[in-house]
Amino acid sequence: DVEGVKDVNNEMTVSKISNKTVNRVLGKIDDASITAQAKMSLLLHRSTSIRNTRVITNNGVVTLEGVAENAAEKELVTKLVRDIDGVKSVTNRMTIE
Repeated sequence: DVEGVKDVNNEMTVSKISNKTVNRVLGKIDDASITAQAKMSLLLHRSTSIRNTRVITNNGVVTLEGVAENAAEKELVTKLVRDIDGVKSVTNRMTIE
C-alpha cells in the first residue's frame, strides 16, 4: 500500500517464546508505561514540576527523586503517582527546597 513499492519479501519467522520471557518483557513494558504516565501526570498538573522530578519504576514500585517546592507538592506528587494503574507502591525521596 506504499506508493512506489513493487514487491515485499517477508523473511520473518515465528519462534516459540517461553512464559518466563513473556512475563519479563511485559513487566518491562508495564514499568515503562507507569513511568511515562507518571511523568505525563506531573507535567500536566499545574502544581507539580517534572523538571525537578526523577521517576524510576521497577516491578510496579515507583521511586521519586528530586526537589519539591514545598511539602504540599511532595504529597501531591506521591498521590498522583499512586493513583496510576499498576503502581504497587511509591517511595518519595524528594527533598523540599
